[in-house]
Amino acid sequence: MDLPVRTLPELHDALRARRVSAAEVAEEALAAHRREWNAYIRLEPDEVRAAAARADRMLAELDEPPPLCGVPVSVKDLYGMDGVPTMAGTSRVLPDAWSRDAWLVRRLREQGAVFTGKTHTVELAFGGVGMNPHHGTPWNPRDRAVHRIPGGSSAGAGVSLVEGSAWVALGTDTGGSIRIPASMTGTVGHKTTQGRWPTDGVVPLSSTLDTVGALTRSVEDAAFFFGAVGWGDPVGFLAKDFGGATGEVRFARPDCALWRDCQPDLVAVLEDALTALEGAGWTPMETDGTLLDEAADFYLASGIAAAECSAFLDRELPEWWELLDPTVSSRLQGAPSLDSQAYRQARVERERRAGQVETAFGGADLLVLPGHLVTPPPVAELAELARYKEVNRATLLPTCCGSALGLCGLTLPVGTDAAGMPVGLQLVARSRADERLLEWGRRAEAVLGRPTS
Repeated sequence: MDLPVRTLPELHDALRARRVSAAEVAEEALAAHRREWNAYIRLEPDEVRAAAARADRMLAELDEPPPLCGVPVSVKDLYGMDGVPTMAGTSRVLPDAWSRDAWLVRRLREQGAVFTGKTHTVELAFGGVGMNPHHGTPWNPRDRAVHRIPGGSSAGAGVSLVEGSAWVALGTDTGGSIRIPASMTGTVGHKTTQGRWPTDGVVPLSSTLDTVGALTRSVEDAAFFFGAVGWGDPVGFLAKDFGGATGEVRFARPDCALWRDCQPDLVAVLEDALTALEGAGWTPMETDGTLLDEAADFYLASGIAAAECSAFLDRELPEWWELLDPTVSSRLQGAPSLDSQAYRQARVERERRAGQVETAFGGADLLVLPGHLVTPPPVAELAELARYKEVNRATLLPTCCGSALGLCGLTLPVGTDAAGMPVGLQLVARSRADERLLEWGRRAEAVLGRPTS
């Protein structure tokens, strides 16, 4: 069937009014799945149908069903799920300890969400390109003719949204792993402030930097999801004014290499979007983006994520080292130990830089940055390790600076580049300003339009 709803709030209302059933929504999601796009490492239709039947019982029996009841949700294969194998992009199934519900999975299960399956991730989430030689790289569905990278490390998440098999796609974001695939697939990605939601039960990349969250089809859906998880009342959350829904919005396009190094046709699309926002009453500002460039370089050179990932392997999965793909192992080798002076100094340096963040904002409410810097290249072009590392660095640069500084971020699609691929605009807000960030994102979406499937 063709569902008569297009947004998560509309689906929420339709399910409660019994205009559609969770079973019907699940069947449409299953029918939309494109096996050749390889979004999932595991999708079991019978399990999806059984979950939808449970959701329909909740909808029928409860006076106030939970907000995400009946909503199809894909799950990145870093999240533990009760009784479901977790591989974390590796070539083996992880121990049973990683087959228990992660905090966010449990939160959604309690609300009656319908999990559609486990989506592909980069091995151990260590990369922004989205490639996985063990299980195959998901196909970026925005180019039906050429197999282009989908962005990572939540590589299958955006694909599941575009194909229509999920309405929400759980991901993780350490240096950009939600925002990058959202930007490259023309979806929306919200990186929550680090520590805002627990990462319990998620295979870790970096205990210092990991965050959990989701990709969605629109900012409206992202705000609804955040309200459902964090507030338990998404309708009330959408109606609440956190100080960003009205009044002046001051946005700064920082003077930095992140803009200067962005591909010219992407910059043209982004500038058109900023002009439209200015025309809608947003106030542009100028700021010095040196701190952002320095933070990006620091993130990539500091070794914090590599050190913490290596320590996890040594402690939990020592036999995994020899099984890692070279694109991962070559970048983990030589990482500092957690008891080294280099690692301790990197942690101190990160805190120091985060303490200087107001120099980047310069009085602005938001920073605006590209979501990615280059057209997603064909997978075949990245066979050489040197080229892979070059593209991986380019994918991480515009997002990892916010991670290094402890900021929250949101990417939303604003057009297409010369190759017809999505262009994502990144809105960056101060630490713990997630509510205001989502309000500003909704206002931007009202001006720029919602993405189409």
